[in-house]
Amino acid sequence: MADTPETLTMTLDGGDVTIKLRPDLAPQHVERIAGLANEGFYDGVVFHRVIPGFMAQGGDPTGTGMGGSEKPDLPAEFSKEPHVRGVCSMARTQNPNSANSQFFICFDDARFLDGQYTVWGEVTDGMDLIDALPKGEPPANPGKIVKMRAA
Repeated sequence: MADTPETLTMTLDGGDVTIKLRPDLAPQHVERIAGLANEGFYDGVVFHRVIPGFMAQGGDPTGTGMGGSEKPDLPAEFSKEPHVRGVCSMARTQNPNSANSQFFICFDDARFLDGQYTVWGEVTDGMDLIDALPKGEPPANPGKIVKMRAA
């Protein structure tokens, strides 16, 4: 579709993170993330699971890792795209078709996830802000998304 957004701007306390969207890999997931972002769904949502050397996970409005949006879960859109530093991918349960609103951003090489999680974007600017998120499962004082919008 012609009006597919190309980027997502995630504002954190320290500034903006720019994510290049990848509708070529996961059109339904890009549409979901962009749609939820523009509805304000992610505003104020915390990163509830931040594991050094692995990834930062957020997108759950309850902040527990157990919640999601009211929209139906998405069918998997797995690709051969590698899970490397800066890659944005969808979190899910053991069911491959259970991605909803939660996502994670890789801090480092996590290629053991390749082909099992849906890659939908890549951080092009502001990765230092992701690196600076408070660590923990959950962090004592979790970092939060101030605002997130697709354009």
